[in-house]
Amino acid sequence: MTDKIEVGQIITGKVTGIQPYGAFVALNDEVQGLVHISEVTHGFVKDINDHLSVGDEVNVKVLNIDEEKNKVSLSIRATEEPPKKQAKPQAPAKQSVKLEENTSGFNTLKEKLEEWIEQSEFKN
Repeated sequence: MTDKIEVGQIITGKVTGIQPYGAFVALNDEVQGLVHISEVTHGFVKDINDHLSVGDEVNVKVLNIDEEKNKVSLSIRATEEPPKKQAKPQAPAKQSVKLEENTSGFNTLKEKLEEWIEQSEFKN
């Protein structure tokens, strides 16, 4: 079946079918392999149809050959350069925030703490 195909080899194939989990690619007249959705491109792929169509010619790398099950695992993203990581934007300098005391409505923790300390002193 795969006498001429080896793991690690990069081959041009033709997309023959698309499923939600991946795309089937014909490598020659006898051998067809599967590109799992996670191997279509770098990054997340929600819908494989956004990236591939039946009849597309694609470069694929042979990841695995299972002679017993007649399965060939392929990757398109392994033939592409990974995207360059963009520098993370610098976080703005930390600014100190002064909290204003708001005495309307609820007692602040500071006031309650003073009250609790006074109460505990009377009990002792």
